[in-house]
Amino acid sequence: MENVILHVEGMSCGHCVKAVESSVGELKGVDTVKVDLDKKEVKVAYDASSVKLDQIKETIDDQGYEVKS
Repeated sequence: MENVILHVEGMSCGHCVKAVESSVGELKGVDTVKVDLDKKEVKVAYDASSVKLDQIKETIDDQGYEVKS
C-alpha cells in the first residue's frame, strides 16, 4: 500500500471535501482518502498496482481543484 499527501488548491468547504473524497474513493485500488481543508492536503492510501498516482491527481483536477504536488 502506497501513501501520498497531495497539496491541493481551491478546496474551501464541506462540499469540496465530499467531492474529492467521493471521486477519488471510487477509483479502483484506492483504500482511503482524507481531506484536511486547513492544510490544503489530501492524504491517499492506494494500491499502486491497481491505480496510478497520475490517475488520482487527474481525478482531483476533474473536480475543479489544482494539485500542487
